[in-house]
Amino acid sequence: MIVREKPNSFQLFFVIHGSVVPKIFPKIVFFMLVGAAVTTAHYHYPALFERVTFAPLLLLGVALSLFLGFRNNACYDRWWEARKQWGQLLADSRSLSRQVISFIDERSEGGADMQKRMVYLSIAFNHALRHELRQTDPWQDIEKYLAANDVEKLRQVQNLPDAIIRMMGRELGHCRHKSLLSDFLVQSLDDHINSMVKVQAACERIKNTPLPFAYSLLVRRTAYLYCFILPFGIVVALGSITPLFCGIIAYAFFGFDALSEQLEKPFSLSANGLALNAMSRMLEINLLDSLGETDLPEPIKAINHCLQ
Repeated sequence: MIVREKPNSFQLFFVIHGSVVPKIFPKIVFFMLVGAAVTTAHYHYPALFERVTFAPLLLLGVALSLFLGFRNNACYDRWWEARKQWGQLLADSRSLSRQVISFIDERSEGGADMQKRMVYLSIAFNHALRHELRQTDPWQDIEKYLAANDVEKLRQVQNLPDAIIRMMGRELGHCRHKSLLSDFLVQSLDDHINSMVKVQAACERIKNTPLPFAYSLLVRRTAYLYCFILPFGIVVALGSITPLFCGIIAYAFFGFDALSEQLEKPFSLSANGLALNAMSRMLEINLLDSLGETDLPEPIKAINHCLQ
């Protein structure tokens, strides 16, 4: 995720990092060359372009703008929903840990160990879910928060976050059997665990349900078609500056398409993906601090204005 101050009017034209320009630059150059070729043909054979009008391009451009706008809104909705789900997960993890620390008497037998166990499992769940969504290796982040026998069992499971949340449920059951918590408090803590399960399910739904491929294909085909036809419709009016306008239009259309593609995958490591690493680390620091631990990991900072 890009985190930087808003550039001024001059800097706006030179910001590259976090922009989609590097990704779509070959397309911009290609359609500028198409525009240059049409301009050259018009210079040598002007009679071929006398009856070409801009009206069909205007209608096609309006339709394409509506398609791109709808796709961009749909992708942003996915991105924002994913961010809200992670906000809910952070709130549930903090509330669960707060209640565990507040209501389990650390002076009772096994109380302090149970506090630490539940908080550690909350941290492990957040890291595991992040790695599950990004299809990366989680063990370096979570192994230190699990018992040795837990690691051996968890390496055999198919869904690591789900297995960890089941462990949390079992530990909550042990709290009830050992009378470390009342039935009312057990129910309250279980509500937070259930909410964490719902967050996991929502994130998996977002990750595993992309926008319909046929719609994306239609938008991209229409964008290519429009940019191919564009120089023929504007060369009579614009003459030698036709390639410049072809590049600007290609930047707008393909830029929106590339940005939508990144927003469609909010859990990716792209420049516009969510900063899951930073959020997980922030929660890890907060929960360890709530246990009174002093050996805390360093917060993750942005590199070249990009926070992952």
